[in-house]
Amino acid sequence: SYIVYLGGHTHGLNPTTADLDYATNSHYELLATSVGSTELAREKIFYSYTRNINGFAAILDDKEASDIASVWPESKSFSDEGYGPIPSRWRGSCSRDVGGVVCNRKLIGAKFFNKGYSAFIGDALNDTFKTVRDHQGHGSHTLSTAGGSFVPGASIFGHANGTAKGGSPRARVAAYKVCWPPLVGGNECFDADIIAAFDAAISDGVDVLSVSLGGNPSEFFEDGISIGAFHAVKKGISVVSSAGNSGPDPGTVSNVSPWMFTVGASTLDREFVSYAQLGNNKQLKGSSLSSVTMSSRTFYPLISGDKAKAADALAEDAILCQPETIDPKKAKGKILVCVRGISGRTDKGKQALLAGAVGMILVNDRKSGNEVIADPHLLPATHINFTDGNTLFAYINFTRNPTAYITPVETKFGLKPAP
Repeated sequence: SYIVYLGGHTHGLNPTTADLDYATNSHYELLATSVGSTELAREKIFYSYTRNINGFAAILDDKEASDIASVWPESKSFSDEGYGPIPSRWRGSCSRDVGGVVCNRKLIGAKFFNKGYSAFIGDALNDTFKTVRDHQGHGSHTLSTAGGSFVPGASIFGHANGTAKGGSPRARVAAYKVCWPPLVGGNECFDADIIAAFDAAISDGVDVLSVSLGGNPSEFFEDGISIGAFHAVKKGISVVSSAGNSGPDPGTVSNVSPWMFTVGASTLDREFVSYAQLGNNKQLKGSSLSSVTMSSRTFYPLISGDKAKAADALAEDAILCQPETIDPKKAKGKILVCVRGISGRTDKGKQALLAGAVGMILVNDRKSGNEVIADPHLLPATHINFTDGNTLFAYINFTRNPTAYITPVETKFGLKPAP
């Protein structure tokens, strides 16, 4: 038997009977593409995972298992339903790789480039590097943002339910993977691989190149993206590149060569709000996508990471809620306050949960300022800005028994200046 794992569901935490039936039928339809009919698929599947985990278990022979591994099931953004034949002028192809990625009439090209990365390591790469499939979602995210198909009923844990689509939803797309797990110093996208990908994309006949990667600005003739983009533009191909995730300090914009379009993030017309309600009746607005909520508006004791530090931990590490710095005896049953930085935002929530905390308030440092991000935390949590963080710390430091409550997430629409 084989388990076919498809990731998560889009129906949220409280699926209806119709949602569960839809998930089950989608498994039959997917397997039918390999075994020949939905009737045979029904006979072969003995588990359909329909509530939290998306996938199924089935009795398959090796060929059937190989065929099902060659289907692109993860994202409806790349569905080719309603598409006609691939234009004859397209010269690209889809690499048959160990990740089982194949093309369709929407996703018409998929290639990976890792020889520059391999040369830097100085050793042969194992099979996990021989695939276009992404393991952290960045490639699927950026490609679907540029050209993902219409996907009705999309939501994040039931929040902001609606239709997802890319900037050009009817476009055909091709993926060129050049980035790999970070090495010492963080270099994961090598110029040798980037230039090879540009060269292939130009030859394949793309019309637009969307480049969702970049680094610190450098001289144009020393920058692989600038060089590749220059030759693409010479062939009449528009190149759109990301401005990067840094700022607002001077010199933090990436991809600034004059022959490409450099695009920064815009605003949204919605937000995912979760408030930190303090025991002194002050309310601090934050952002979150936590699917876990606190019960019955109970106020819990508040403690900052430095005050909950383990005996052998440094206060400057504990305030960041770094791994193994929080004493469970101090944090259990309380809302833990963590400062942003060093480790990932959701990892801080994980550390809070491991320490027995009932919730987490993530506070921006001065550098992060007003940028708050809605993350799917593992426990009730909210992310507040630097100014409100100062208010929170003042309350904790000058109150005998500080308490707080984290409100459930609400989706609010109509924000300005978006759109």
